[in-house]
Amino acid sequence: MSDRLTVGQLSAERGQKTRGWLPVPGTAIQLPVTLAHGAAAGPTLLVTGGIHGGEYPGIEAAIDLAGALDPAELRGSAIVVPIASPAAFQARMQYRVPEDGQNLNRQFPGSATGTVSQRLATCIMAELASRADAWVDLHGGDIHEELEPFTIYSAGAAPAVRERAARMAQVYGIRYLLESDSVRGATYGAAAAAGIPCILTEAGGVGQLDQESLDLHRRGLRNVLCDLGMLPGAPAPVSPTTLLRENHWMTSPHSGCWYPAVRAGAQVTRGQPLGALRDYFGQPLAEVVAPADGVVLFRVTSLAVDSGDPLLAIGAP
Repeated sequence: MSDRLTVGQLSAERGQKTRGWLPVPGTAIQLPVTLAHGAAAGPTLLVTGGIHGGEYPGIEAAIDLAGALDPAELRGSAIVVPIASPAAFQARMQYRVPEDGQNLNRQFPGSATGTVSQRLATCIMAELASRADAWVDLHGGDIHEELEPFTIYSAGAAPAVRERAARMAQVYGIRYLLESDSVRGATYGAAAAAGIPCILTEAGGVGQLDQESLDLHRRGLRNVLCDLGMLPGAPAPVSPTTLLRENHWMTSPHSGCWYPAVRAGAQVTRGQPLGALRDYFGQPLAEVVAPADGVVLFRVTSLAVDSGDPLLAIGAP
């Protein structure tokens, strides 16, 4: 481990913590970054929050972690970016980056000459992920999503990378683990392709900063740091996990009104009615049924949906 940790124009000497801003080339965006460079050698962990601006418990957990880390007790280094899409956070905007209307978590690994969100993804990969030995990307249900907590990692990673990510997911302590590559352009897939073990953790939702979800993220982050040997002590005990390998992401075929019939966390069976779409006159547009037996990982709670918008997701073994 070098005596100095450098990200952009920010640097921290060994045993030091520093805070500042990372400009995203070709945009007006500056990312808030905390560097904690441990007094002893060890791995480097990247923690990101706010890829989606309305997922508040993960954002607050990253802010808390950045403030709490003590380089004197840290082995290795932590790079913490609590809000990776600042304009979306300030706009209270679900899913998308305001500057280009794109979903940042569909743009990785990005393009240095592309749209704002693609340039942002490239900056995160080049300036932050490239320095990391492991990555925790904090998410939750967005402003209009009710969510059952779950953790995703890449099924297509090289075996050693997948095993390390699976271990991180287990110690994080969320019941449902989803081993999948069904979402293109997401952080965990781009990280896996670059050889970086990464987990995307989901807890919280519907625009709330609730204590239970915040505590879940806080405990999970500390457990990962302990399991990596970066903090003293063993990870806190966690409950048994359930592995899912199928992610049935269901989107709306119409713009209109959405009437869900199930809650997040519900166990459903193949063919079970999950909800209905109707037009502005209350006339039926489509019925939505379960494509497989499984658990509802999230559901959209808003009445309004556009064509192509997510409605819900079913995780299956």
